[in-house]
Amino acid sequence: MTEQAAVASGFLAIGLSHYLTVGAILFTLGIFGIFLNRKNLIVIMMSIELMLLSVSVNLVAFSSFLGDLVGQLFTMLLLTVAAAEAAIGLAIVVVFYRNRRSIEVEDINQLKG
Repeated sequence: MTEQAAVASGFLAIGLSHYLTVGAILFTLGIFGIFLNRKNLIVIMMSIELMLLSVSVNLVAFSSFLGDLVGQLFTMLLLTVAAAEAAIGLAIVVVFYRNRRSIEVEDINQLKG
């Protein structure tokens, strides 16, 4: 069913602009999460993951809109790299917490030498 036929029959058609809007909102929330909470490293990492997921939503939306699977394959690669990044980042945070008993960003800045 095309978008015009769906609207004419009373159904709400979800188009590319809706997915891009959701992606933009998620990306904006991720940026706000980073800038509003600069104290906690876990929240910063979660905000970065939210930004990566918003990029994935946009890639899948464009891939579906264009009828090309390359965007969806790239999204799978992006999600794999993001999962590895999160696992390594959390492992570093756990080791840092065991040594310093804190995960605040100010304490991490003291390690610069």
